[in-house]
Amino acid sequence: MKKALVISGGGSKGAFAGGVAEFLINKKKKEYDILLGTSTGSLMVSHLALERVGDLKELYTNVNQTSIFSNSPFKIKTVHGAKVVSIRHRNTLWNFVNGRKTFGESKNLRKLIKKNITKEMFEEIRSKNKEVVVTISNLTANKIEYKSILECTYEDYCDWIWGSCNYVPFMSLLEKNSCQYADGGFGCLVPIREAILRGAKEIDAIILETEVTQINRLPAKNPFSLMLDVFGFMLEHVEKHNVTIGKLSAKHNDVKLNLYYTPTVLTTNSLIFDKKLMSKWWVQGFNHAKRKDDETMNDFRAELIDD
Repeated sequence: MKKALVISGGGSKGAFAGGVAEFLINKKKKEYDILLGTSTGSLMVSHLALERVGDLKELYTNVNQTSIFSNSPFKIKTVHGAKVVSIRHRNTLWNFVNGRKTFGESKNLRKLIKKNITKEMFEEIRSKNKEVVVTISNLTANKIEYKSILECTYEDYCDWIWGSCNYVPFMSLLEKNSCQYADGGFGCLVPIREAILRGAKEIDAIILETEVTQINRLPAKNPFSLMLDVFGFMLEHVEKHNVTIGKLSAKHNDVKLNLYYTPTVLTTNSLIFDKKLMSKWWVQGFNHAKRKDDETMNDFRAELIDD
């Protein structure tokens, strides 16, 4: 019986997913045949396929804005203890002057991917015949594509991960094979159905949003913040649609589906990479998965007693 791990997009909130995955792999001793990731999830699945949870934790609890952006479009200020994001006009103007297609650039992320997902790791995953899949949006062909590690070269694999993470127009646009590619979350934020199509009969899906909407966004103060709000609105509804389709598909195909949502709103801007916060979210993810597992076991024992 094939088991799959699915990790949604969510930028810096991926640290929470790392904590959940740590519990599932290290404590529950789960082994996965298929691992699918979108955006930040695509960054995680290679390490998790090899059960290198410690290396992944080191990565996710030590990145910052400079680790991701070679030219950041964001200006982050702390006002009354809260982080406030506005546009960095000089950096954005520089991109336009140089004929770039986006407000910011994430070339540092591409370097980070190649440094942390080595060719040796790539070959080891392939030798184990693990199906590690990256979700990416092909803007030119207007379709979602799923790139399996078993079907591409190392350089291509790194490109697909990078493209899947690129939240355009704030990050770089991947131009490859005469097509333009962007964040996989624009098309499929939670690829549960794809895992089922690839033969999974049990799926653990980590969704980096709350199960029920818990926030009312503050009114936008400029076109930049309005754009972030619009993108956030769209992605939230893409996620709900993906989960609904996933649940129906799981029921139809008799697939066991375990969903792990964030219990609270972690951040309203997942493009802010704060080491302190991400370290905290990793611990929260681990504790949340443990609590959910304890509740499931208690329910199971209660059913046995009733029987």
